[in-house]
Amino acid sequence: MTNRQVEILLVEDNDDDIELTLHALRKENLANHIQVARDGEEALDFLFCNGDYADRSFDTPPKLVLLDLKLPKVDGMEVLKRLKADERTRTIPIVILTSSREERDLVNGYGLGANSYIQKPVDFQQFRETVKNIGLYWLVINEKPLPQPAGQAARHS
Repeated sequence: MTNRQVEILLVEDNDDDIELTLHALRKENLANHIQVARDGEEALDFLFCNGDYADRSFDTPPKLVLLDLKLPKVDGMEVLKRLKADERTRTIPIVILTSSREERDLVNGYGLGANSYIQKPVDFQQFRETVKNIGLYWLVINEKPLPQPAGQAARHS
């Protein structure tokens, strides 16, 4: 793995959803560098530069994480909890993109710090449009703070 900037980390175990998401983002030219993690453990290894990703630099976090909830090994809520608990990854926007229609997942997701919660549309065209809009907002429109060195809080003027 090179240390090039990964624009999106897609955390998804469903091959069809991976394919649709990648197709939608690439068709709209929204992301050139997308990393796919197929389970929560791989996502955490990637984000925290462990395991197979130990050579990756912490200085190049993804600009966006698209996170499914129902994942093998480590579920999406635990991934979210760990990312928002660590000051090095706290400001990475996390969009839960899930098929879950359970109110408790919505409430828990926002409670743990998710930046957005979106139910995956079943219709192909709606799914593609949703992913396109997510990419446009989080990668083009949204402004986020510059990463702060560890232990340094933002200063107010």
